Amino acid sequence: MERVPFVEGWEVRPKATGPSEAIVIGYEWQPVTLPHDAVVGLARDPAGSSATAYYPGGMWQYRRIVDGVAPGRSVVLEFEGVYRDAVVLVNGTVAATRPNGYVTFLVAIDHLLDPVGPNEILVECRAHDDSRWYSGAGIHRPVWWWEGPRVHVAPDGLLVRTVEIDDDGAVLDVEVTVDNVSADPATVACTVEVVGADGTVLASQGAPVTTFAGDRLVVRRRLFVASPQRWSPGDPTLHRAVVSLHDGSGAVLDAASCTFGIRTLTLDPQRGLRINGEPVLLRGACIHHDNGPLGAVAIDRAEERRIELLHAAGFNAVRSSHNPASRALLEACDRLGVLVMDEAFDVWTQSKREDDYALRFAEWWDADLTMLTRRAVNHPSVMLISTGNEIGDGAQASGRRLGRLLAERVRAIDPGRYVTQAITARQVDPDAPAAIGRHIAERRAADGGTTPLADLIAEALLAVARDPGVSAALAEPASYLDVIGYNYMQSRLRDDAAAEPQRVVVASESHPTAMAEVWADVEVLPNVIGEFTWAGWDYLGEVGVGRTEWDGDPGAGTAGFTAHFPWRSAWCADLDVTGRRRPQSYCREVVFGLATGPFCFVAPPDRRDRAVVHSSPWGWSPVERSWTWPGHDGAPVDLEVYAAADEVEFRLDGELLGRASVETHRARFTTTYHPGVLEAVAFRAGSEVGRDVLRTAADEVRLRVTADRVAIAADPFDLAYVTIELVDAADVVHPATDRSVSVVVDGPGVLAGLASGHPCTDEPFTGSTVTTDRGHALAVVRPTGVGTVAVTVRAAGLPDATATVSTAAPPPGRVSGAGGR
Repeated sequence: MERVPFVEGWEVRPKATGPSEAIVIGYEWQPVTLPHDAVVGLARDPAGSSATAYYPGGMWQYRRIVDGVAPGRSVVLEFEGVYRDAVVLVNGTVAATRPNGYVTFLVAIDHLLDPVGPNEILVECRAHDDSRWYSGAGIHRPVWWWEGPRVHVAPDGLLVRTVEIDDDGAVLDVEVTVDNVSADPATVACTVEVVGADGTVLASQGAPVTTFAGDRLVVRRRLFVASPQRWSPGDPTLHRAVVSLHDGSGAVLDAASCTFGIRTLTLDPQRGLRINGEPVLLRGACIHHDNGPLGAVAIDRAEERRIELLHAAGFNAVRSSHNPASRALLEACDRLGVLVMDEAFDVWTQSKREDDYALRFAEWWDADLTMLTRRAVNHPSVMLISTGNEIGDGAQASGRRLGRLLAERVRAIDPGRYVTQAITARQVDPDAPAAIGRHIAERRAADGGTTPLADLIAEALLAVARDPGVSAALAEPASYLDVIGYNYMQSRLRDDAAAEPQRVVVASESHPTAMAEVWADVEVLPNVIGEFTWAGWDYLGEVGVGRTEWDGDPGAGTAGFTAHFPWRSAWCADLDVTGRRRPQSYCREVVFGLATGPFCFVAPPDRRDRAVVHSSPWGWSPVERSWTWPGHDGAPVDLEVYAAADEVEFRLDGELLGRASVETHRARFTTTYHPGVLEAVAFRAGSEVGRDVLRTAADEVRLRVTADRVAIAADPFDLAYVTIELVDAADVVHPATDRSVSVVVDGPGVLAGLASGHPCTDEPFTGSTVTTDRGHALAVVRPTGVGTVAVTVRAAGLPDATATVSTAAPPPGRVSGAGGR
């Protein structure tokens, strides 16, 4: 069947809650290009939920009008993700429903289409107190139109598995699902080819297939590929499988293709995780699904850029917390060699929010888990499938039984992936929640309530994780999981390595502040295959969980675990919502052994004498990569440096200031601030191993505007990311002269999002102005046609600055949204 994008020509409006509202308000249809987030442009409510960044919920309708379709054709719609409780209607008749907001689902609609037309496709969805983080709402992932003959390869019907591989070659199992939705029997010839990265056909095989009316049959072919290039993180070579169906005359009736990787995946408690026999330690990042200034939309380039930047920052794996990743993200990981833990659920039958997926789980878990697992087969990057995150059912007999059922369901579909589940003490031991509460109460009584709640929760999780009751409760999930995931239970790692030497563990979620401790265990314990930090990329919702508050800040110390409005993001990640690296990212690169450093940071001197009233183990030292502090000449200032070294020497304008020892990858030093050039020089065993330089920016600044690429594809799946900076004549970013900037887009493009990385702001992502944060902001431009896009940035008192991006027809092999139906 031909698969074309179905993303343009749509309209959206809020759904009226009844006839009277429809009459009184009369919501108008607004044109929209998919993917689309219906929430990100709405006004936030200070009285709303901090979990969802104070964004409201609601109900929406999407509409698309299509012409008639010739009789005798099969038509299927593929929705990659609709948040949430999707209802698909065709000409007023319900064609499908799907509660899960993150799964792909297929809807056959040819039987509901008028061959003359016009035809109305209507999609309804909603969001309401159903997520612990920002979910967005709407058709937030792409839609595809499949059309073809009545006898065809099913839209999700081509899977390739590596059965065995050695130095001589690989044996591939190619599974082709053939549908006959006609009223007659049919015999077709099915040909399967394996194509190498250079386009060479490496193997092919054909077979006749006899089908009856209504059949769905599997054609299975084993092909031998001699000495194939294997997929690995360091060499992510992809192959392609091509299948075609021919009639008796040899004419092609239908065709399908997919990319896949040839590689082996093995796991044991002594040699850990190995790909093609080579050991791999997972340097992992937990990520939510939103794309910052774009909201929840999963546009291919946004997902690709996110993986590129995480990879460049030292991560070699991501965990899709806590829902199935998008197709685009998995494809980017396949291309870039980044490994994936694809997570299915945040809840099973016990709710975490009033109206969450737990209410639909019993009916839909099998279909949703099947979708996720079948999709993973062709993605070599996916090596772990997580059946859930911090599942409340785990402390009950029904939950332990259900956990085993889910794990076996994954294995039945794809024995080539390993099954995990992210577990905390309070989800497996019925006594753990009370023990955590007692620990917090005792600590509060001991310190007079001065320790921030986030710190108390973290301490309690680690302490209770080692209780004998938790050890006993972990025995059953460890028996049905290939890899047991420990969320905030790194205190168990060394104990379990000794007590349970056959147990394979991943630190599936841990605090940024614990990175050195956890990674040290990963490096020495063979049964611990890696760590996933919370989090890799800052996300909307759970606002301020990683924040620091000082005495005198508005509302300081009054909010608890999350922060008051207008906080917008969690502020607990290595990269902010625009993709800029934060201090812990540089430290992590040193901890991972990927960089020597030094990386020099400075604590803001204006906060030095103010008491910290809130901090969090999900946060980090409140330091900045800057030596520009106007108004603080002569004031004491604290430096923090990350390095794989013994000591760090500090110089200002060449004059020696002193030295500081490095402890656990970090050196601290206090000096006096004066403008100039600050140098940090790292030494190991008396020899210099690296240096870092920070320069004071001059007072006079200009705008610098830079696009991430000078040419992009003219389709809805590509984007241009334009960085806006305030720099001096020497191109040093000035972080202390932030101002409002406005953005104008001319040519075939639209402004899709505009933001700074600041976690606490009431500026919308959908406006045309934004206040820079420490001299930075980011504009995201979506192409609308072929030509030249000019992105002009203006700020009061400064000359305009412009970046240009050319948009061209997509390269061969890339599907263009402009060609959609």
